[in-house]
Amino acid sequence: MIVIKLGGSLLPTQSLVQCLECLERSFQNHAVIVVPGGGIFADQVRLSQQLLGFNDTAAHRMAILAMQQMAILLQALSPGFDIAPHLPEINPLEVGAGKLIWSPDIERLDTAGIPASWEVTSDSLAAWLAAQLHAEELIVLKSAAINPADSLQDLQAEGVLDSAFCRYAENVSGKISVLNAQTFLDKAK
Repeated sequence: MIVIKLGGSLLPTQSLVQCLECLERSFQNHAVIVVPGGGIFADQVRLSQQLLGFNDTAAHRMAILAMQQMAILLQALSPGFDIAPHLPEINPLEVGAGKLIWSPDIERLDTAGIPASWEVTSDSLAAWLAAQLHAEELIVLKSAAINPADSLQDLQAEGVLDSAFCRYAENVSGKISVLNAQTFLDKAK
């Protein structure tokens, strides 16, 4: 099973659709679970919190809803993927070589003790999910330029990954790659 986080910042570019198409082609014999970033929907939550000053708990819940919106959008763009809202529905033995988009459940994340903070974004949630599912690999696709020599700590310090990512990545048993989406697409050709 491979967990792939698609950065929400890919939404305004053609690389988002290209990444989805590439995932369907390139991983035909693997179970793939896409973790959507919040994209423009999460950006609106950030802006609204700055303007109105509501608490991080409300912002966190709204950001999870932003990821759910992106899951619906991704599935509409790539109907070969199914939406999986709950972890029990993501059973590696049942998924086989299926393609899923994770739509995180707010209550499940609360029960798991995921903090309501902007330190934990879809990056950290992808690492958390990869650890929960004992994924063979976690691939984080970003629009930002990625220096292949940078460590996860470097990428976190540079703001490419959220500030909680390394803490969640420690529990991932498989390989972790952080790639620029275009680099990923070029390698897949």
